[in-house]
Amino acid sequence: MHVPDGFINTPVSVAAGVVAAGAVAVSLRGARRELGGSPAELPGADRTAPLAGLVAAFVFAVQMLNFPVAAGTSGHLLGGALAAILVGPFTGVLCIAVVLLMQGILFADGGLTALGVNITVMGVVTVLVAYGLFRGLVKILPRTRRSVTAASFVAALVSVPAAAAAFTLLYEVGGLTEVPIGSVLTAMVGVHVLIGIGEAVITMLTVGAVIAVRPDLVYGARGLSAPLKLRVGGELVDAPAAAGPAPAAARSPRRLWLGGLVTSLVLAGFVSFYASADPDGLEKVAADNGIDRTVEEHAAADSPLADYGVKDVSDARLSGGLAGVIGVGATVALGSGVFYVVRRRRSEDAEPESVQGSV
Repeated sequence: MHVPDGFINTPVSVAAGVVAAGAVAVSLRGARRELGGSPAELPGADRTAPLAGLVAAFVFAVQMLNFPVAAGTSGHLLGGALAAILVGPFTGVLCIAVVLLMQGILFADGGLTALGVNITVMGVVTVLVAYGLFRGLVKILPRTRRSVTAASFVAALVSVPAAAAAFTLLYEVGGLTEVPIGSVLTAMVGVHVLIGIGEAVITMLTVGAVIAVRPDLVYGARGLSAPLKLRVGGELVDAPAAAGPAPAAARSPRRLWLGGLVTSLVLAGFVSFYASADPDGLEKVAADNGIDRTVEEHAAADSPLADYGVKDVSDARLSGGLAGVIGVGATVALGSGVFYVVRRRRSEDAEPESVQGSV
């Protein structure tokens, strides 16, 4: 659903850019707690920062895997629901923003003047809708890991047509062609419901896989199991830690991080070659309704990685694979750098409070 330059007029694009910038600014502050809170404040937060950059890279990789949803139409992961559930809603918005920035600058995917539109639609809307619905479902469902995976499925499914509806609203206000907006809304929501099913399956399987090995690292699963209590002298106290192997929460997430990185590289560098070549939902609706008549050439069209291929590499499979590997590497590097800085700011802000409390 990457909106290119030329679909939305300048005033609405600027307004969406302001909304996106505000959302990123708020998310930078909110992510400090999600990434840098102490275990006492938020169990597992101290282990989220190393994984946030990986989540961005994984979303980038999976977005390269277009899957068929209808005759002549494909879809791909948006990733807002997945990122929010794994690392938190504020960090999730930042993950999607990093992915969209890398795609726009390096791969000419999604317009640069439309970057604010894309972050608002694919990042802010999907995270708000998905995480709000997810938290509501988790509160009413039994507090089990199965409930978390089920809630992630529903949240991801709903978030995709919600994003499609948000784009349609923006197009109604700032679209550059005269088209029946009712038919556009029907087509956009209809095809993105089908895409949402694929998004839901990917999200559920990924969340379920991480929960199976490291439930403490899934932001949306924190607090599912309370610590064991013992009654001593009529009062409940925490049970002493059992001897034996360290619990999952005390182990380094390095193995999971390496496994996720290898998976991302394989998906982007190899599996992506077999992705559907059909236009995605937005491209198909735009072509059918004449919306694409005003599309402009991308400002980064001359990028050596434009269209997810390496310039001057003639072999299509090698070119696409190299581009995917470079994209994963660049995204994990940029994302990790951003989240490291955010987490460090949290630690620096907490130090004066600790010193003041000890005086």
